[in-house]
Amino acid sequence: MAEQNAERDTEQSVAQDGAQDIGQAAGAGAGERRPTVIADDLHIVYRVNGAKTGKGSATAALSRILKRGEGSGVRKVHAVRGVSFVAYRGEAIGLIGSNGSGKSTLLRAIAGLLPAEKGKVYTDGQPSLLGVNAALMNDLTGERNVILGGLAMGMSREQVKERYQDIVDFSGINEKGDFITLPMRTYSSGMAARLRFSIAAAKDHDVLMIDEALATGDRKFQKRSEERIRELRKEAGTVFLVSHNNKSIRDTCNRVLWLERGELRMDGPTEEVLKEYEKFTGK
Repeated sequence: MAEQNAERDTEQSVAQDGAQDIGQAAGAGAGERRPTVIADDLHIVYRVNGAKTGKGSATAALSRILKRGEGSGVRKVHAVRGVSFVAYRGEAIGLIGSNGSGKSTLLRAIAGLLPAEKGKVYTDGQPSLLGVNAALMNDLTGERNVILGGLAMGMSREQVKERYQDIVDFSGINEKGDFITLPMRTYSSGMAARLRFSIAAAKDHDVLMIDEALATGDRKFQKRSEERIRELRKEAGTVFLVSHNNKSIRDTCNRVLWLERGELRMDGPTEEVLKEYEKFTGK
């Protein structure tokens, strides 16, 4: 397993040894289940340069950043606090919790986009993060974005060509016109989000992380998305889904992690965790 942090290239052998040790301990008695993601006492801390009152300038802001100090004007936000879990191949795991509970931050750490303040994250294979705000190029057509998005995910040109029509059909972009040939800037936010999900779902992922992707589109598209996630599970990948829609979690996931204020409050079968979460929220 390769450690997902800023030093993963230089510390690969250390990461592999650590991942194996933790995976063996966590998987004792679990048969042949194969770990895909291991979080070991993970802490993520943001450092925010606070704005000062009175006059300010870009130069002054840059100066504060370059100082890299922990003095006045720098605020720490402890977004993830000591989270530990092991995810296994074939699981679909929902992430739930109040706004600001650290769900999206945790996904970004698993993807290797945020460094750990303390603890480690290990992954088996390449994690792929899909968010509603994932960047596509607005000045290019949907067609060009499908091609570039597929290549960026590691598909060959031949694979993109083979799957192109399936991606377009899955997204439903052309159901009300030939929108795939228009620039992305002409799309509604829902159309763009559906196309992002369709591109990502066209590839078999080792670890696929979806941040609120199912919250967009009509129920017809949501059902297609849920079916595709189940297919990805069958194809031996692991799926993480962040959603505020408990029905999507129930329909899609067999396990749930509940985060509150950055801490892992509960980890277990979907119905058990959602039952406690709904008591907590009163919904």
